Amino acid sequence: MPMTADQLRNGESAVIASLHEGDYRLRLAEMGCVPGTRIKREYQAPGGDPIAFRIDTYLLGLRLEEARLIEILPEDKGGNA
Repeated sequence: MPMTADQLRNGESAVIASLHEGDYRLRLAEMGCVPGTRIKREYQAPGGDPIAFRIDTYLLGLRLEEARLIEILPEDKGGNA
């Protein structure tokens, strides 16, 4: 089963592999969540939702259900996917 952005721990980075089909796909792409882009989990709200991710140079808050639509490839220790 592919790993999704909601599974990252605070401070972990990955590269976006793809977006699941559905209502949020275009919205996520418009916010910079496109394949090949680095995504880093920064922190989350006390209840776990939303989660703040760093995409390129900005912070993006995503609900848990949105983060589950972003398939990722974990980075290796050298910073590569």
